[in-house]
This record gives sequence, structure tokens and C-alpha cells, in this order.
Amino acid sequence: MAKTKLGLELPTDPRWVDLTEKSLEDILTDHAYCEQKAATSGISLITNYPERTELVDEISPIVTEEWGHFRMVVKELRKRNLTLGVQRKDLYVNALIKFQDKGGTKEDRLLEKLLTFALIEARSCERFRLLSLNLKEKELQEFYHHFMVSEAGHYKMFIKLAKLYFDEDRVMTRWKEYLEYEAEMIKGLEVRGDRMH
Repeated sequence: MAKTKLGLELPTDPRWVDLTEKSLEDILTDHAYCEQKAATSGISLITNYPERTELVDEISPIVTEEWGHFRMVVKELRKRNLTLGVQRKDLYVNALIKFQDKGGTKEDRLLEKLLTFALIEARSCERFRLLSLNLKEKELQEFYHHFMVSEAGHYKMFIKLAKLYFDEDRVMTRWKEYLEYEAEMIKGLEVRGDRMH
């Protein structure tokens, strides 16, 4: 299979969009919690690396944006008389975290975190694009187009920060390892319409 425009090694299974339409309450709930976790992760990065001025300046507005996205998804649920359900374990993100190199210095772990967040944003962007192009309801297509554009910017920002703080060859070598790992990992995950990842 060809790579996606975002450089992901494996495109999302086409069946995924069809399944999401059958579980709208579940996919919106999962999406809401993904936005909440993105905001929380941004706060955590700032808290752990406050001396990294560029990181603080770049991620601070992202935190605000992600929390705004959470509120937008909850509003969409309310508009449809749907309920924000219970947060579920994110098998995709947990598998990426397992792949992180936990050794080395605190600075080495920063690279792992930046690349993990970049990959989550890239995959989210790819899936939001699929929803914006393939959902039957026009209003939902437009809803997800907004998120697609936003996530693309976030993905690029995390890669940019990684290249700012680390040697570019090192960043791109490790990024390729993440992409290859993620492709294999995705193959092993069940295609579910109630999960964003």
C-alpha cells in the first residue's frame, strides 16, 4: 500500500468510516476524550520542560485550542441529543507509549514524547480527513474538515520542535522507526467504529 500524504506507512482501513456512522455517539465520545488528553499532554510537556522557551510558546496556544475542541465535540453531542460516554482505554496511544525509549536522559525522553505526539496528530489528521470526505452528512463533513486542518498544523509543530532541539538526522531516523512500528501495530488492532484511533 502507498504511504499517505502525511507520510504514514499504512492508510486507515476504508471500512473504518462506515463503522463510525453506525456508532456516532461512541466516536464523538472517543473524539472528545482524545482532545481532552491532547490538552493534558501539552500541559504536561510545559510542566516538565519549562526552560524550553520555544516549546512553551508553541504548545501553550495548542493547549487552549485542544480544550476548545473538546468543548466543540461535547456541543455536537448535545446538539444531537447524545451523551458524553465513559472514557475508554486508548489501545493505540498505549501501544505508542510502550514503543518509547524510556532510557537515557530527560532530554532524550523529550524527543520520544515529541515524536509520539506528532504521530498521534498525523494519524488523527488522516482520520479526520476520511470523515470529512466520506461521511454522508454534510454538516459532519464540515465539522471534521475543521479538525483535519488543525491537526495537520499540530503534527508539523511537534516535528519542528524535535528538529529544533535535536540533530535532524537523529530525529528523522527515529521518526522512521515510529512510522514503521505504527504501521505494524495498526495491522494488529481491530477496526472499530467507536474509536478515533
